[in-house]
Amino acid sequence: MGTVKTGLSRKLLTRVLSVYFVLTLIVTIGQIFTEYLSTKNHIEGELQTLKNTFSTSLTRAIWELNTPQAKSIGQGLMELPIVVGVQIRDENGNVIVAKGEYIAMQGQPVQDGILQDHVGGLFSYSFPLIFKFSGRESNVGDVTLYSSFDTIFSRIEVGIFFLIGNAIVKTAFLVFLFMTAFRRMLSEPLSEITDEMSSFNPEHPEESRINVVLDDDNELQQLKESYNKVIDDLVASQSKLRGTQEELQAANKKLDDQNLILEQEVAKKTASLSQIMLDLEQQKDELIANQRELRQENENRQYIEDELRKRNAELAQSMETLKLAKDQLLESERMASLGGLVAGIAHDVNTPLGVGVTAASFLEERIQTLKTAYEDKSLTNKTMSNFVSEAEQTTNLLLSNLNRASELIASFKQVAVDQASEAERQFNLNTYLHEVLQSLQPSFKQTRHRVDIRCPDDLEVRCAPGVIAQIATNMIMNSVNHGFEDKSDGHIILDIKEDGDDVVMNYRDDGRGMKADELDRLFDAFFTTKRGQGGSGLGTHIMYNLVTQTLGGQIEANSEPGRGLEYIIRFPKRLNA
Repeated sequence: MGTVKTGLSRKLLTRVLSVYFVLTLIVTIGQIFTEYLSTKNHIEGELQTLKNTFSTSLTRAIWELNTPQAKSIGQGLMELPIVVGVQIRDENGNVIVAKGEYIAMQGQPVQDGILQDHVGGLFSYSFPLIFKFSGRESNVGDVTLYSSFDTIFSRIEVGIFFLIGNAIVKTAFLVFLFMTAFRRMLSEPLSEITDEMSSFNPEHPEESRINVVLDDDNELQQLKESYNKVIDDLVASQSKLRGTQEELQAANKKLDDQNLILEQEVAKKTASLSQIMLDLEQQKDELIANQRELRQENENRQYIEDELRKRNAELAQSMETLKLAKDQLLESERMASLGGLVAGIAHDVNTPLGVGVTAASFLEERIQTLKTAYEDKSLTNKTMSNFVSEAEQTTNLLLSNLNRASELIASFKQVAVDQASEAERQFNLNTYLHEVLQSLQPSFKQTRHRVDIRCPDDLEVRCAPGVIAQIATNMIMNSVNHGFEDKSDGHIILDIKEDGDDVVMNYRDDGRGMKADELDRLFDAFFTTKRGQGGSGLGTHIMYNLVTQTLGGQIEANSEPGRGLEYIIRFPKRLNA
């Protein structure tokens, strides 16, 4: 019994201390984790400061192709305590500088301003390098700074040891306090009560009362009083039991008489039940036959369901194949549109470049003539004056044509990059639409078609610019190729307005229009009025998907034969997304 008593106190003490130990461990781990997160956030702030400090010089170095300066800046960053690795890439994703510990990110896009964890205890902070020139922003590359868990641990090492030491001291003190209180208030009084209860005599229960003296009126005192009351009740019950046994013997005699009568009744009922069982057996045979018929019918139905399931699986696979083919056709249509831009821009850029080459050749010839006159000492004021005048005219012609070629290439570069990418950014809608229009000019410069864009100068939107470029390109080229098929002086108006948090684009042309049945199928895939003449029927279908799914907006079309075509497009600006 002593072992049981000791075990009960020890289990209670163990459970109390276990709960306290677990709570202390959880709190300590939480404090350590909080210190870790706080220090990591502080390091993120320091990395943000490094971004603000070095991004400008790094951007200019990469823009000017000054690789030694970029490597020097990368080496300077490695000297900082929080930086264990540096990776600098150009706009094509090629690595320029890679020092220390880093994760290879060849060709992978960076996440601007986000602290990203990696295997091996490393975490990185990346930001793009944006160079601003002539009012435009160009992404010339990106920088990824790496730090490690060791950097964080070195800063919080003393705090961790202090938290662990504090938890150990508090736990040791609480263990001593609980052991002392349990022994004096529970173990010793419970041992005395258990010893007296173990001496219980069933023959003389009145002599087995507990006489232990307890200091406090607690649960042990209640246990003592309850036990003594049970003893008193047991004594009273024994006396009642003797009288009850005598009454039970008389009742048993009467029960025997009743059993004889019941046996006779049971014999009669048994004969009746035998006949009922025969009838039930016959009904059971009939039910078994019915079950066989139902089982055969269920097997036939299961076979039919299996065949239907196979057919459904084949249909689902066919639908998936059709969907994949449709997606490939949509992507091909986008790339074909971009290829048309490349051909038009290449032809348009060829003219100013050719003029520039001619001007440069003429200037070289005049310089050679001037050099010969100078060496022959036949140089006159008139010859020098003529050379200066011709050089000035030739230089102006050369600069104007080179500037024209530069503007065409810059405009096409922005539009082409946006059409090939689905990344979202905030941009000025008016400026961007004019850049798209400039990249489309070579496609109809041999005609007298006019395109008027009416858009607020300060209208800003946030979405994937390539979506806007694709929509505008499809609308304009559809008008040129279909609406203006029989005329060379078509007029297109693109009217953009703000309506609360939405942008409303109203596109109109004065082309040949569409019939009602053609208008109903305008946005269907593969519907075209030029079947067999190069039309794929995907242009308007792509527009519909881009507006309704990518931009989350709405599009509708209105047209009558001979009265042109109108698109009304509405989509959210999403500036705070």
